[in-house]
Amino acid sequence: MTRPLLLLTLAGLGVFATPAASQTPAAGTASPQTFTLQDALRYAADHYPSVKAAIEEVNASSAGVNVAKAASLPRLDSVWQTNRATVNNVTGLLLPQSVVPGISGPPLPDASSQSAWGTAAGALFSWEPFDLGLRAAEVRSAEAALTRARASEGLTRLEVETAVASAFLAVVQAEQAVTAAQADVDRRTLLARAAQTLADNQLRPGAEASRADAELAAARTRSILARQDLVLAQASLARFLGVPDGLAAVNAAPLLASVAPAAPLASETAASHPLLQVRQAAVAIARAQEDVLADTNRPRLFVQSALFARGSGAAFNGTLDGGASGLWFDRANWAAGFQVVFPNLFEISSLRARRAASAATMRAETARYDEAQLLVTSQQRAATAITEAARAVAANTPVQLAAARQSEAQASARYQAGLASIVEVADAQSLLAQAEYQNAVARVGIWRALLGEAVARGDLASFRALASSAGGVR
Repeated sequence: MTRPLLLLTLAGLGVFATPAASQTPAAGTASPQTFTLQDALRYAADHYPSVKAAIEEVNASSAGVNVAKAASLPRLDSVWQTNRATVNNVTGLLLPQSVVPGISGPPLPDASSQSAWGTAAGALFSWEPFDLGLRAAEVRSAEAALTRARASEGLTRLEVETAVASAFLAVVQAEQAVTAAQADVDRRTLLARAAQTLADNQLRPGAEASRADAELAAARTRSILARQDLVLAQASLARFLGVPDGLAAVNAAPLLASVAPAAPLASETAASHPLLQVRQAAVAIARAQEDVLADTNRPRLFVQSALFARGSGAAFNGTLDGGASGLWFDRANWAAGFQVVFPNLFEISSLRARRAASAATMRAETARYDEAQLLVTSQQRAATAITEAARAVAANTPVQLAAARQSEAQASARYQAGLASIVEVADAQSLLAQAEYQNAVARVGIWRALLGEAVARGDLASFRALASSAGGVR
């Protein structure tokens, strides 16, 4: 069949490409929130639960520092007590305990069940004016815990922002895959109609129409799976964003409008990486705890003074005054002095074991820090290599796409002229579909590589700056 006759036949039978069906939300379904990359990062930082938890842990650690510093303040304890009780007393020793109430006064010749009022009030001032380093060590330990909490917050923010940015780019890539899959379906629909028309008119064998239908069915399956991947990617993005209704869409048009700039990311020292800061803070906590244990087994000096008064409705000879006697004070006293508290000598072996355990913990945390340093350095090198490869791929895919389009056009022309089989056209369309997809996601691949490089450096600020300079974020 000549090419003009084939074109006339196809035009007369009205074989045209079918446009992709528009996606509209069902009635009663809430419209998803649309996020730019900057919007998504900001929203997750404000709403994701783990970020809120990390902030509260910083607040708790900050309060812990204040508690440790408050240990240097004096104590002023006060008490007031009114009771009614029997006045029987015996001579004898009572070992320290917290069950039997104390009673003062001379023993009575006879036991009595009568009771009298008793009143007591007092205040005890106690101050440790100086120590041998214990309180300072406890403050350093609390400050190290605060440093770790802040580093953990930074690491949490980095992890959440990384997850959100990755999910955002995954949605963008899934959308590009859906577009490429639908374009492939449209082309194969046109080819299947043409092959069926030619077969019906006995201009081509029926096997070619069957092959075209099989290729179309396979393309539709790929399109269905691509839409499924898009829905899953959107659900993952909504989860990382913390969107209550679980619906989230992206605005990636500015991000894909131009290739990511070739400017390198801002260099960051390895020590500034949040993971290394967390590990370094863990080492500092272990060292501070070892200092606390080293200063624990030392004497402590307290300056104390007391003012107290008591009243009783029972006389020294055992008679009871009765009435309201004893509800006010009969005698008042004051006292002042100092007290030295010596450590428990039998705790030395236990304290030595605790210090050995603390030293082992510090060595373990130091090893973990060294491991984290190796990991960060390795990730930075790998991320740089991935970024270079992604840029090279993005530079090559337009060449691949142009060649695939030319190959598909030539194969279609040869098929229309009766010089090629349906297999040649189907292969050319498969090659074109693959090239379209790879070209569509190549730019996304650059942004994913840049994200990985920023994560390896421990700071997404440089990634945001690059995206902003490319018009990718508002």
